[in-house]
Amino acid sequence: MSIFGPVVDVRPLFPRERQAMLGLLGALSPADWARATVCPGWDVHDVAAHVLNDYMRRLSGARDGHAGAVFADDETLPAYLARTNEEFVRAARQLSPRLLVELLEQLGPQLDAVWAAHDLEAPAGLNVSWAATDVDSPGWLDVGREYTEFWVHQQQVRDAVSLPGATEPELMAPVLDIFARALPFTLRAHDRPEGTVADLEVLGPAGGRWSAAWRAGRWRMDAPGGEAAAHVSMDQDTFWRLATRGIGVEEARARVKASGDPELTAAMTTLLAVVA
Repeated sequence: MSIFGPVVDVRPLFPRERQAMLGLLGALSPADWARATVCPGWDVHDVAAHVLNDYMRRLSGARDGHAGAVFADDETLPAYLARTNEEFVRAARQLSPRLLVELLEQLGPQLDAVWAAHDLEAPAGLNVSWAATDVDSPGWLDVGREYTEFWVHQQQVRDAVSLPGATEPELMAPVLDIFARALPFTLRAHDRPEGTVADLEVLGPAGGRWSAAWRAGRWRMDAPGGEAAAHVSMDQDTFWRLATRGIGVEEARARVKASGDPELTAAMTTLLAVVA
């Protein structure tokens, strides 16, 4: 098993997640499209446009081999993404909500076909930097990261318009599973004796339990079981919001139960599964 743990195949879920998103967007009033979201400076229209940008960017890159926008001098990856995302969202403010929905409907199945052709075990087209920076990501983790992106943006729209949904375990559990693969990278600064285990437990219908173990000089995903040196438990809503900075670390720590090695539990409650 790789340092990232067992394969998660989310490919069958993209059409279902998109159907839920399109149903949500189709139910919005003109006022709803202008409601602020948790994304600074972005309203619902902007978040929908950002999802469209993700569709177009991955089709252009993975299907068409287009390199896309270039990095500015000395620009970091987070700065590059923030700049290019903002540029697209600003331009898309010229598009009507109806046109945004139509484009998502038309491009979504084309992107599904790209994912279906992916070799999940091959190196990723885009490495997942929040899971490792010194090891290439597998294809399944890259595809899974994209699924979490779409699901989280849907939740941000739902939060903005007070229409909960898409949290049934079939759609949500893989999001939490992918986010949990950030655990070894989260613990990377804390060397421990061989075999030391840290456990993460997420409570709720979509939750689960994940472990990272220190083996052969690094933290790796490991099968849960046995005695853990550190244990952190939180509910599923807290976990996905912590992982995407929908809530801050201090708020998350007020909601969790932690025991064992305090350095490890402190690191686990800063887990981040987005580029920031």
